[in-house]
Amino acid sequence: MTYLNDVWLGVIEGITEFLPISSTGHLIVAEHWLGQRSDTYNIVIQAGAILAVTVIYWRTLVELIGNWREPENRDYLIKLIIAFLVTSVLGLIVKKMGFELPTAVTPIAWALVIGGFWMIAAEWGASKLPDSSKVTLKVAIAVGIAQIIAGIFPGTSRSGSTIFLAMLLGTSNRAAATQFAFLVGIPTMYAASGYELLSQLRHGAGTGVESWTSLGIAFVVSTITAFIAVKWLLGYIQTHRFTLFAIYRIIFGGILLVLAYSGTIG
Repeated sequence: MTYLNDVWLGVIEGITEFLPISSTGHLIVAEHWLGQRSDTYNIVIQAGAILAVTVIYWRTLVELIGNWREPENRDYLIKLIIAFLVTSVLGLIVKKMGFELPTAVTPIAWALVIGGFWMIAAEWGASKLPDSSKVTLKVAIAVGIAQIIAGIFPGTSRSGSTIFLAMLLGTSNRAAATQFAFLVGIPTMYAASGYELLSQLRHGAGTGVESWTSLGIAFVVSTITAFIAVKWLLGYIQTHRFTLFAIYRIIFGGILLVLAYSGTIG
């Protein structure tokens, strides 16, 4: 393993974690060429991406928490908490069931392709709805469930599933749906990363073959890359649909299917 590989993995995590193209799917595929990484390693680089989004939304978070007595802020915070609790409860149930992520390329490729077509259909459906930035209770619950579905099926995309369900169920404004999905993702991913890291330490699992230098490089690169990627995305969706990402998913997933069925990758 070289430090250049750590840079590549940090870049991949940073770009794909919050763009609707699936970070888990991309990392699993990348490890076929760059080598398997420990669970602790993957948790650390994910934490870098979460930190970047926290920095981007820190003003919004301070406003919501600092002025929680205002009815609009209080209602929004309640919806965030509900979505987080739904994800947490369902996530613990999935963990207790002993579910493990599939690591084969073929199901990830199919999830990318199907998800791409679904994104196009979902955005078309949302475009027929009145423009609304309001987050309803139904949207909050659906976003919480969507995070678990994305976690169970690599290639689905956490951000993609949450954003488009929110749009279809009433928060049809792209920017509003994206903000809610990302804000829910902050505590959810911190909690999930903390839980996984504690589990690793409790069971005496180390960082595998990675050094602290490798972890540090990947963390820093992931943080910087995620910051740039999310800032770009938030500007992009002000005037563009998500079609670009849907097309990318279909093309990338199609290439992976060809490679998988030809025996080039497993």
